This record gives sequence, C-alpha cells and structure tokens, in this order.
Amino acid sequence: MLPMLMSVPAPPSGGGAEYLENCIAGVARGESEALARLYESTRAAMYGLALSVLRNAEDAEDAAQDAYIQVWLCAGQYRPQGKPMAWLMTIVRNQALMRLRERSRSVPLSDEDWQEQLAESPSVTQEDLLTLRALLDSLTDEERQIVTLHALAGLKHRETAQIMDLALPTVLSKYHRAIKKLAHSLEEDES
Repeated sequence: MLPMLMSVPAPPSGGGAEYLENCIAGVARGESEALARLYESTRAAMYGLALSVLRNAEDAEDAAQDAYIQVWLCAGQYRPQGKPMAWLMTIVRNQALMRLRERSRSVPLSDEDWQEQLAESPSVTQEDLLTLRALLDSLTDEERQIVTLHALAGLKHRETAQIMDLALPTVLSKYHRAIKKLAHSLEEDES
C-alpha cells in the first residue's frame, strides 16, 4: 500500500539528478519520506506530462498517482545512470497511455486545467500561460508531448526520443515544427 504523502521541503538548490536518485534509493528501501520528497520535486512535471497525454485533469491526476505507486513498487529496479527524471517520465507516460487505451477517449483540456496546474509554479508567467493556450490549439498530441517533456520536465531531446520510442531526428523535427506553430499562433493572436 502506498504510504500517505506528507508535506516536505523542496529539494536543495542544485539537487538535480543526484537528489532524485537519492530519493529513489530511499523509496527502494521503503522510506515513505523519500517518496514524499520525490513527489514534491517531480509532481508538476509528472502531472504535466500525464495532462498533455490525457487532456483531462482527473485522468491525469489518476495516472500520476498510479505512476507514484509504480515508483514505490519498482524503485528497487531503478539503476542509477544520471537520468532519474527520464525514468520517472517513462513511468508516468506509460500510465497515461495505458489509461488512454483503457478508456479509449480523450477529453479536451480546458485552459482552466492548465492554469490551475501551473499556477502553483512561481516560475510560470502570464506569457507562459498564453503559450500553453496556443499549444492546446495548434499542436498535435505527439508535438504537445514532445514540447511538454522538453519544456516542463526539462528532458533533453535524446531522452524524449527514448521515452516516446521515436528517432532523435524525428523528435528534433517535431519539436522545431511545434515551436514554429507556437510562434505563428502567437503572431496571429497579436494581429
């Protein structure tokens, strides 16, 4: 059973991959505090990716929660390679895709869902929210996932390619095409 997540302080500045790997190691030892730290450090990115796949806030919350259950159950299988976020994003993406297949539906994501999800992040500006609104209107599901993995989760394009099981040139091409679509969409909005 997944232990109750408690409120914990944010990771120390510069914690990054090493901090996350230490959290995963703690989870593998059965430390609920380590899971709570991991959750606090990654919840926005995990939920954001689930949301970009499912386009439904409730389903995204469920997929993210299922992903943390998987982390709790499988943390002992994680092998430190300096890419803990890629491992976590693979888990949440798989959970989201599984939920999408099970339900065989996709509900449009409202602007309010994105704004509510991102309002908690102090680094998200009004301009960022406008960009996300443009994402919803102008990107395909695959483009949205690629941009989300790179921009929200901070993964490198190579890691995104591995998670999505795409060739690196394909990811780069789709990412650049998506950015051009965003720029075009923003130009149209300003006109």
